Amino acid sequence: MYNPTEPINRIPGDFVYRICSSEQIDDYQKFCSEFPESDSPEIYGLHPNADLTFRVKQANSLLDQMGETQPKGGSSGAGEKSPSEIVYEKATELLERVPGDYIEEDYKSKIQKLGGLTVPLNIFLFQEIQRLQDVIMKVRTMLTSLQQAIRGEVVMTEELQDALIAMFEAKPPTPWVFTIAGDEYSWICPTLGLWFTSFLQRNEQNFTWLTTHRLTSNWLTGFFNPQGMLTAMKQEVTRKHKADAWALDDVVYHTDVTPMFDAAHVKSSPAEGIYVHGLFLDGAAFNKHERKLIEQEPKKLFVPLPVLHVSANTGALQAKENKAIFSVPPYAAPLYKYPARTDRFFVFFANLRCEPEKNNIFWSLRGTALLCNTT
Repeated sequence: MYNPTEPINRIPGDFVYRICSSEQIDDYQKFCSEFPESDSPEIYGLHPNADLTFRVKQANSLLDQMGETQPKGGSSGAGEKSPSEIVYEKATELLERVPGDYIEEDYKSKIQKLGGLTVPLNIFLFQEIQRLQDVIMKVRTMLTSLQQAIRGEVVMTEELQDALIAMFEAKPPTPWVFTIAGDEYSWICPTLGLWFTSFLQRNEQNFTWLTTHRLTSNWLTGFFNPQGMLTAMKQEVTRKHKADAWALDDVVYHTDVTPMFDAAHVKSSPAEGIYVHGLFLDGAAFNKHERKLIEQEPKKLFVPLPVLHVSANTGALQAKENKAIFSVPPYAAPLYKYPARTDRFFVFFANLRCEPEKNNIFWSLRGTALLCNTT
């Protein structure tokens, strides 16, 4: 029988999924006719929320297709603003909020005060600011050119026309998000509001780090290259254990979910490694008191993970620690930048505590993963 022992939701029609064993074809036909019209996700080891996720994606796809069929022409009546007028006003509003430029000589001198470019995480910060400055220039230049094109001062190119349509539909222009080759230029967000809010938050995080001190907890979603940050962290931890003859190639990630719920509860940096916040669990929930994976609540698709401590350890030492800390093997939850779970957006694996009744195989069937971004 393929039915779960204790289903979360009732199986449609109380149907029992089993292998039909009979020598008569009529029995098989009758058995097939009794199948529910829609199978429960629990038959495949998934939570009932998986069906909700599918329905939401289906509805969003339909709405997106309907939106693409809407006319893109001028205003439909007297007193109504045209798309160009709406976009012009939006561009004016966004230009006022675009962060100031990062001057290379200035941020280089500030990084020197943080320890210089011999510190791996300072190199990472330097690269992040360079990429952020490229985005700042791209956004300011395109918004300015778009306003000039709307006023008739410059030619409305195909790129600017596409940007106008995207902003009218409340979407970020494609050049802000992707390169000509289709690679990720900045970050992927479904709406212009979410993209620009993330833009300001990323700038605030980098500016705070650059002008004050290393962050006590890091919003991993706010970095272009989260893998690069984790690699730089491993290099720093390896250097601290130079006397122990640690080699970078032998070092693996050590993860531990802390009792701190969010970044506001973090008072100081860890002795080794970094604190990371802003991650979400997909396919499971988290018991903050017992610090282990538990079942999701119905209709609650994403659950915030408490602050995660990420450090480094040698493979041999980490294996010994796992045996001492975990009563059962932990679940190695993959972390992705976006809900699209591909190697392109994979960051690393984080070990999460689970219980014998619902072990790592159970959560693997559930498709449990960590996400930096839920949209």
